[in-house]
Amino acid sequence: MFERVFSIKAQGSTVKTEVIAGLTTFITMVYIVFVNPAMLAEAGMDHGAAFVATCLAAAIGCFIMGIWANYPLALAPGMGLNAFFTYGVVMGMGYTWQAALGAVFVSGCLFLILSLFKIREWVIQAIPLVLKQAIATGIGAFLALIALKNAGIIVSNPATFVQLGNITEAGPLLAILSFFFIAGLLFRDVKSGVLISIFLVTLIALSLGLVEYKGVFDMPPSLTPTFLEMDLAAALDVSMLSVVFAFLFVDLFDTSGTLVAVSQKAGLADSEGHMPRLGRALSADSTATIAGAALGTSTTTSYIESVAGVSVGGKTGLTAVVVGVCFLAMMFFAPLAYMVPAYATAGAILYVAVLMLQNLKFVNWDDMTDAIPVSVVLLMTPLTFSIAHGIALGFISYTAIKVLCKRSGEVSSSVWILSILFIVKFALTM
Repeated sequence: MFERVFSIKAQGSTVKTEVIAGLTTFITMVYIVFVNPAMLAEAGMDHGAAFVATCLAAAIGCFIMGIWANYPLALAPGMGLNAFFTYGVVMGMGYTWQAALGAVFVSGCLFLILSLFKIREWVIQAIPLVLKQAIATGIGAFLALIALKNAGIIVSNPATFVQLGNITEAGPLLAILSFFFIAGLLFRDVKSGVLISIFLVTLIALSLGLVEYKGVFDMPPSLTPTFLEMDLAAALDVSMLSVVFAFLFVDLFDTSGTLVAVSQKAGLADSEGHMPRLGRALSADSTATIAGAALGTSTTTSYIESVAGVSVGGKTGLTAVVVGVCFLAMMFFAPLAYMVPAYATAGAILYVAVLMLQNLKFVNWDDMTDAIPVSVVLLMTPLTFSIAHGIALGFISYTAIKVLCKRSGEVSSSVWILSILFIVKFALTM
């Protein structure tokens, strides 16, 4: 059955490898089931219902992506989008959380329409190969920043923005140890090295009393407080158009960038960067966003942490399905998952960042019209803390440099259109 649905042998993988890959991806992104409900609760939503909605939306997205699109790409409510939901739309603009959920639902429907008419596919296929390489490296740098921040290795500084944290503390030390564990295990071809490292660091933290034992399982909270509570009438009001557009725009390019990066790492793209079954993959997250809004959570999107599973051999949709099953199980084992500290997964995320940065070797650094856009994406993605902004600035710089260097013939009409749209977007939203 697995072979018929996922073509595992044809992709050069095994069921065991796919399961390990799914578990690895899940462990690196499971933090979302704690971060997302806490953030949505600040918007006035019921914490328990948001927790269940997060798990269910992630599971639905993973199942669609895995079974229908057959990609090893996991989905869950997106970081950044949940912050915009709470701090931007609800607390900043004064809309109710029901209206914000309605905006998420409408953006998901528009997203699905764009996918069905292959407009999203056109957008991704229009990205020049050098920008696809840039996106992968920019996301790698973004992941590195997240990992270092979560581990306390890098902390904020009002004068210099960032500085080195106290790396003699337990958290940073264990994160560094986790990173070294992974490197050593994978060097010895231990496919589950990332997963083993996370468990080892968690056990060490537990034995040192750094993590409190919270039990094993509990019954899921009720979903009733958020289920089908989105306010569609408010979402369709003219004043909400900018909010719907923002959800749609950020999800479009966050997902596109993640899909490009993961497919390249998994070897699913051809020499020109084109991907099979792209239409199905592009429809999966929009469908999950619609379902997630109905359940009671912010926009569901593809997760770059999927690269963690790909790095240990995941190549088919079975990897995503395993992640989905794990999210369903999380509804019953939330106390156990609470014991995995952020620094236990920081080493894994940092290792994945290193793998993503390897795309830099494919860049023609002797050609400034390639080197400059890549550098812009590489630097601006982490520094703006936004994959979408990194992609936008990459497109603009690519077009500008090609024109100034009298090579405008290399800029396709689609890249011109997108670059202009990005400029308009910045002009209207900044």
